[in-house]
Amino acid sequence: MTAKTISIVAYITIIGWLIAYFQYKDHEQKSKLASYHLGQGLGVFIFAVALNIGLRIVISVVPSLGTTLSLLGLVPLLLLIFGMIAANNEALKPVPLIGRFFEGKFNF
Repeated sequence: MTAKTISIVAYITIIGWLIAYFQYKDHEQKSKLASYHLGQGLGVFIFAVALNIGLRIVISVVPSLGTTLSLLGLVPLLLLIFGMIAANNEALKPVPLIGRFFEGKFNF
């Protein structure tokens, strides 16, 4: 896999992230692009889990907000799409809203 392909696959579900990680790990030449997008992808997945736990707690307390708050569950999907676009353009650009928080947090 090329660095660009690894970067794009890192945003396709957690299984895709694992495939991209192991492909990146096997490369002799470590790519900055792949490393950056592996970190961003993992950050989005961590954010998605935390967001869904928080939404489930709030919805269980106030069930009437269920429909409205369930739409917030689509935010991680949009972030993954933005990340894929940046990876396809080979840009070291963070995903909107949360990307800056995860820059440099993971060493791949």
